[in-house]
Amino acid sequence: MASGGSARSTGEGSSSPVGASLQQRKRLSSICDACKAKVQLVADLLLLSSETRPVMTAEGAVLADTFDQCRDTVIARTKELSILTHDIQSQLNMGRFTEVGDRLLEMVDLVVSLTECSAHAAYLVAVESPGSQPCLPGLVDRYKVTRCRHEVELNCSVLRVSPLTDLTPQLLLELSQNISTNLKNLSDISLLASERSRDRFAKEQFKLSVKSISTSGMAFLACVREVKAQPSELTRNRCVLFSAALVQAVGALVGFATEPQFLGRPASISSEGKGVQTAVLGGAMSVVSACVLLTQGLRDVAQHPNGSSKMAEYRERLHNSACAISDGCTLLTQALRERSSPRTLPPVNSYSMS
Repeated sequence: MASGGSARSTGEGSSSPVGASLQQRKRLSSICDACKAKVQLVADLLLLSSETRPVMTAEGAVLADTFDQCRDTVIARTKELSILTHDIQSQLNMGRFTEVGDRLLEMVDLVVSLTECSAHAAYLVAVESPGSQPCLPGLVDRYKVTRCRHEVELNCSVLRVSPLTDLTPQLLLELSQNISTNLKNLSDISLLASERSRDRFAKEQFKLSVKSISTSGMAFLACVREVKAQPSELTRNRCVLFSAALVQAVGALVGFATEPQFLGRPASISSEGKGVQTAVLGGAMSVVSACVLLTQGLRDVAQHPNGSSKMAEYRERLHNSACAISDGCTLLTQALRERSSPRTLPPVNSYSMS
């Protein structure tokens, strides 16, 4: 994730064991917030959207050609997720907050991949059903450009909220690289849309929007280089100032790029196809929801000392969330194998998340 590498740099600092522990807890809490935001965004775009579309790679190709490929990939991801969930709990029990944060970053990348594969599998199986019609691609892929905007906003936010002492050269380098990558992706998508568009205004507006984010990006990244060379509140405040302009420019571009006329036409799905699609998406959502609860549980633990009267409750919620992830993976894999609703499966244990 774009903020993942960034977060890895913020846990260093104090030579005092107590100070180091506080820094590690603070870092973990920040990672939890970023991870929760990322998986929720992906779920909103791919699982909760009312439109049925294929999931595309960064290179513009479909994620997979067949349902079976997606199914096998998702099943493999669920096995990896089970291992990571267990490792997170083990590391937390040993008080290794830095390792917990690193594993959580890996877990969220895995959940995003699992979600993408599940959404694409749901699309493929839905359009295979009699009476369904596939999606008509547009000039822009809404999922890709919205993800880019989110990553830019998230990385700018890391810089905005981090104290000067946390803005290490490594962190600043990672922020710069992450933002540059996403700006390039947005520029490539927009320039291609400009080339393909038949509308005179759209052709020009895509090009102008690229110039806008390029200029704003250069101004912002120059400030980041300056705070790296001359760290001070003055140079940091310049970064904050110019990050706002960059976020606004990116938001304007993505807002324009995701107007309905640029998105093509979603698939038309028969009632039979809709039923299978809902089964797969529901299974994936159960995994995502449980992972969100896990990040919330980790954040609660990170923000309270071990002697807190609520620590036992927090750890119990964390354990329940891990069990819910396992149950969700079972529902998802069985929905993919049987192409039927998880609701028809034998009931699993229920866990209180309140």
